[in-house]
Amino acid sequence: MEKADPSKRLCDRRQLLVGGIAATALSATAGSTLSAPRRQADYMAVTPEGTLSLTALSDRAFHVRFAKASQSLASDPQPLLLPQSHRPVPGQQRSAGRVRLRLPGIRCDIDMNGLLRFFDGQDNLLLSETAQARRLTPAKLGADTVFIARQTFESPADEHLYGTGCFQDGALNLRQLPRRLTQVNTQISLPFLLSSRGYGLLWLNSGKCELNAPSQRVVLQKVDIATQGQVVDVTTGSGNARQERTEAVFEAQIHLSAAGRYAFQLDIGRKMASRHYVEIDGKPYTDLTNLWLPPTTSFLADLTAGPHTLRVKANAEDAPALLYERAQDTTVLSADVADAIEYVVIAGPDSADIFQTYGKLVGATPILPKWAYGYLHCRERFHSSREILETAEDFRRRQLPVDVMVQDWQYWGKHGWNAMRFDEAHYPNPAALINTLHGMDLRLMLSVWSKVDRKAELGQLMADKGFYIPDTDWIDFFNPEAAAFYWQNQSQRLASLGIDAWWQDATEPENDDLVGRQTHAGAGERVRLSYPLQVSRTVYEGQRRDYPDRRVFILTRSAFVGQQRYAAATWSGDIGNDWETLKRQIPAGLNMASAGYPYWTVDAGGFFRPGPSQYTDPAYHERFIRWFQYATFLPLQRVHGYMTDTEFWRYGETVEGVARTYLNLRYRLFPYIYSLAAQAHWAGMPLIRPLVFDFRRDAQALDQRHSYMFGDHLLVAPVIEPGVSAWPVYLPESEGGWFDLWSGAQRAGGSTHRVPAPLTQIPVHVRAGSVLPLGPVAQSTADLTGEALDILVFPGRNGGFELYEDDGLTYDYEGGARSRIALQWDEGNGELHIGARQGRFNGMAEHKRLRLHLLSPDQPPLAPGKGTEVSYSGQPLRVRLR
Repeated sequence: MEKADPSKRLCDRRQLLVGGIAATALSATAGSTLSAPRRQADYMAVTPEGTLSLTALSDRAFHVRFAKASQSLASDPQPLLLPQSHRPVPGQQRSAGRVRLRLPGIRCDIDMNGLLRFFDGQDNLLLSETAQARRLTPAKLGADTVFIARQTFESPADEHLYGTGCFQDGALNLRQLPRRLTQVNTQISLPFLLSSRGYGLLWLNSGKCELNAPSQRVVLQKVDIATQGQVVDVTTGSGNARQERTEAVFEAQIHLSAAGRYAFQLDIGRKMASRHYVEIDGKPYTDLTNLWLPPTTSFLADLTAGPHTLRVKANAEDAPALLYERAQDTTVLSADVADAIEYVVIAGPDSADIFQTYGKLVGATPILPKWAYGYLHCRERFHSSREILETAEDFRRRQLPVDVMVQDWQYWGKHGWNAMRFDEAHYPNPAALINTLHGMDLRLMLSVWSKVDRKAELGQLMADKGFYIPDTDWIDFFNPEAAAFYWQNQSQRLASLGIDAWWQDATEPENDDLVGRQTHAGAGERVRLSYPLQVSRTVYEGQRRDYPDRRVFILTRSAFVGQQRYAAATWSGDIGNDWETLKRQIPAGLNMASAGYPYWTVDAGGFFRPGPSQYTDPAYHERFIRWFQYATFLPLQRVHGYMTDTEFWRYGETVEGVARTYLNLRYRLFPYIYSLAAQAHWAGMPLIRPLVFDFRRDAQALDQRHSYMFGDHLLVAPVIEPGVSAWPVYLPESEGGWFDLWSGAQRAGGSTHRVPAPLTQIPVHVRAGSVLPLGPVAQSTADLTGEALDILVFPGRNGGFELYEDDGLTYDYEGGARSRIALQWDEGNGELHIGARQGRFNGMAEHKRLRLHLLSPDQPPLAPGKGTEVSYSGQPLRVRLR
């Protein structure tokens, strides 16, 4: 972990704030950029096809730009990238028409045709452009001339690719897979790829992007329709609604000239879908149902040459088409609205190297307030202050740990949609409500939308000032005056009450609603992906200015590149509750992490639930327990549910009892989780990680879609099927093997094991060499002072952990008010080295009581016994445990 100089951290923070304010129209094509100095490119070549330029961004990263028109020697700043205080100058070698640019951690070779190849600092090939890699095709966006940009790279057969955000297609490895990057409910698009070959690739475009877009298209014809529709309760941008939906069957025929692997993309033909079902020759290839789904989904299929029958099940009003193409050994990125091709290559080879550099280029993730890492209790919805307080009291009485109560939408009642007022009939004194919660060591998160009812008093003010995106109820956050006025009202009307956290909902904006609109930054197509960033920026910078002693915590339904620097967590949207949906959330979250976004979670139990039967149905109870076990090992632990009172006790003693076990475990893990948050801030490492992060040379590990690392130490393998008592878990090659968190059983790496998985247990393994800090069971993170800790040592190899602490509530850590303690296990000597405390902060526990435990096989780690107790006052200690 990088140990930042305090003065430099303050300078960086001021730079971030200034950079965010300047980036009010964040788009490569919007004409508004960060206030970075102009800089001559390190390499530039002007050809009849266009101008190619390369600029070093850091010791590990190059920025590549290709434009049709000849460029000046000084390239414009790129608005998706933060200004860098220091940019290295690469060494150059020229020979026989070839150019080599070299930096300490990356090398780029440019051949005589202008094609690029990238290498790491040890001269291992990472990434190569293909022949005729770059294509800019003129197009029109209204009266403006734009380009359709297309960039192609080679992708060797053994490469695995991750990232692009949160998608519902169930895929983890994206090699050869098509994806359409748009912002809609249940889909979050971040144009960043992580490769198992040891590089990161950032595509610099704020409009709709495509990964591996197929070139062939067939429209399916409706051949059958259900005789009776189904009435469903759904969420909409104007509240709860009932809709009738009728399913139909659509078919088409295609003829393939050759056998092989084919990439398919279903385009439902409308803004949102509710069924993703495709079969080929009677075999289903994707099947997912939910009240809201993205308009596209993708899959790969191995097919023979000759004719094939395609069948899609969808809403009768849909107009489905299937795009398809023979899968190629390439990675193709494209955008239909661009002024140039632009991308950044970051060399590793390790993920830690890539993400530390990525964080410097797009912004570091702040540490959230400590209570954000406890349990967040959501439901749709609380109807009054009284309901909130009664529920909070029940949690405390039942000794179910909780830190945050969440008020969902419609608390505004008679005042109009998102009027930034509580309806006094049900919330007579919001400030008193918040004070009462604070007295119970609880916090309040409030739902606030990016749209305002034009008939509301606030909406009339917005309209009078021209702050709406025309013909919508969405506020134009690309307009700095509109953004400032929005926050001014949120601050004065809501933040002043003492509200602790913000649920900025539907920030895509909902249903990809910028298409065909004009914004302050220009055509909506140019900034189609970046609206959620502008919302989070507005709230974060406003709160930092108005309430500087309160850490910001935002939960928002969409995200874009760089948004993590605004303390914005996100989640997978209004998902269903079935096993298939649970299964698909795991790769969805891992690809968010692989796209450089550390804070992501789910509606545990599913947002759309089975209705009243959920409270008594054993099948749903089993499913809910598995959901909640998974959520315990996510960056944020929460439940949510549509038209549901989600409290655990409403589901009976079994659900309540298992939930209590995992709440207690979450709070015991707090010292570990909070230290991971510090890693995310200083080193850019996400809290959850696909196995490629730590085991990229283990071929079997790369194929594990449904298990992951939670930090450095814990491998989590959620159960995603009903009725099981054991679960297959692949444990990667690792010296010393792995320990079962529940039983202590030691298992070898490089093998798949059948692991006990009764309903009360999610398979979790601890890597040998881990030093795992655990705190006490607590009802709130306010009780977790760090004075008494259990330190679990899992022998088998050298290892360690850095315990991080700060005051948990303010930004004093940015100025150096923080503590780090290195815990190092010496396998050869059987000693635990506890390093000298580095740093201090107000309220720090000067003395710690540490109980040290050397785990042995078949000793349950969560009940380790008395151990060896030592008193720690900040001075280094060596303790022999074996």
